[in-house]
Amino acid sequence: MSNDLAVVTNDIYACREAFQAVLAEPTLNFDREANFAIQILEGNSYALKVALQNRQSVIDAVTNIASIGLSLNPAKKQAYFVPRKGKICLDISYMGLMDLAMSTGSVRWGQAKLVYESDVFELNGVDQPPTHTSKPFATDRGNVVGVYVVVKTADGDYLTHPMSIAEVMAIRDRSEAWKAYVKDKSKLCPWVTDLGEMTKKTCVKQAYKYWPKTDRLEKAIHYLNTETDEGLKLAPVSAAPVSDPVLSQYWTSKAAASSTLDELQSVWVSGLAAINAAKDMAAYEQFKAACFDRKAALLKAQEEGEAA
Repeated sequence: MSNDLAVVTNDIYACREAFQAVLAEPTLNFDREANFAIQILEGNSYALKVALQNRQSVIDAVTNIASIGLSLNPAKKQAYFVPRKGKICLDISYMGLMDLAMSTGSVRWGQAKLVYESDVFELNGVDQPPTHTSKPFATDRGNVVGVYVVVKTADGDYLTHPMSIAEVMAIRDRSEAWKAYVKDKSKLCPWVTDLGEMTKKTCVKQAYKYWPKTDRLEKAIHYLNTETDEGLKLAPVSAAPVSDPVLSQYWTSKAAASSTLDELQSVWVSGLAAINAAKDMAAYEQFKAACFDRKAALLKAQEEGEAA
């Protein structure tokens, strides 16, 4: 072991008590995570150099592993140590966010998928997963045109959040890391080296606003918003967001007036797109409730008609 690595190794093992004090996931083992951290730094000479220059950042990163509750285990692909702006940061992958959402009970199941030009992607009914058909082994599926995240909540509801590639690139373009790359192509960033993963991660971060909240998921999202420069921060909003009553009333009225399940499905798809574009969470909740109420009423009427 080199002298440099030995110095950082001592720093990492000195974190044991701090790690245990904030441990959020009982299955995480300090010695295993410390070993993963050391392996990462041993295999990346630049990261090791940054770690030596900012030893406190290594301590902070190790502590963040415990407080957020994700592992550096490379087999799980949940989180990584990366050098960024002169310090070692804990980087959370989209898979880490999804695993966190499922393990904390925010959702029962979920996945993020890219949509290519040759794919067929359609939003379905109010509480149904989308339809996504593709030819995964085709030699040319065309360019990526969008991305979506679909989850199943503890109540059994399916929630789907789609984003066009243009929406994702607009977020990328606000990234300090991307701006630095544009100025100097030698300054590679995740938007260059891992574009597909960053596209999914962006969609997960946008979609989570509609999921039931848990403390650890909130902490992970807050960490990404404040400690990274990937461009994943949401546009600034006021401290107390105000819902648009016209938008909410229009789409809830359309849902209540639907006379068939097919008509309600059409209203759901159109209304969801409009409300997502407006980023109006209050309107979304009201619209979703109206759609579920109307669906229940239509199903009941259908059952009564069949019984008559």
